[in-house]
Amino acid sequence: MELLIIRHARPIAETRSEGEGSADPPLSPIGVKQAEATAEFLKTEGIHHVVSSTMTRAIQTAEPFSILSGLKIEMIDDLKEADFDRNSYTPVEEMDLDHPFIKEYLEDPESIFGGDLDGFRKRTTNAFNYLIEEHKGSVVAVFCHGMVMGVFLQSLLGHDNPVALQPDYCGITRVTASSSGLRSIRSINETSHVRHLLD
Repeated sequence: MELLIIRHARPIAETRSEGEGSADPPLSPIGVKQAEATAEFLKTEGIHHVVSSTMTRAIQTAEPFSILSGLKIEMIDDLKEADFDRNSYTPVEEMDLDHPFIKEYLEDPESIFGGDLDGFRKRTTNAFNYLIEEHKGSVVAVFCHGMVMGVFLQSLLGHDNPVALQPDYCGITRVTASSSGLRSIRSINETSHVRHLLD
């Protein structure tokens, strides 16, 4: 089977007050255009099934393709981003070196994974393994997040840096996989379909 793993489009920044829950921002206007361009690109890819993280920015990126293809979106909570429980989200393009997230990462790289990189890797890898087992012989589009993709690629390549391979907005990574355990990365971060929409 083949996984087409797609990072979400660009969201807005969002901060919630204490007691209002975790930040879960929608797409920005440019992000909506990125999602629409991605849907157009994917319509000729022979996709059989559509999956999304349960976070708003991933769902809204998947929706244009779901509408275009008529395929229902399967929501998988284990594909949500590592920092899903933070009350603030800022697109990395809007951060500077004084941003709390950057300072925290520089002091302790594992902090951005909730302090539990192994746990994050296990839940996301299990989600992909579930899809591989359940959709044999199919092409599955998976809309998720940068760190989810980076850690999955890290596990496939066996390298030690979970942020070395970070995709652009709507960047597509292709992985062929079998239930026997064989995994092959065919491409990483395809962006030709949205290059005109990336800053």
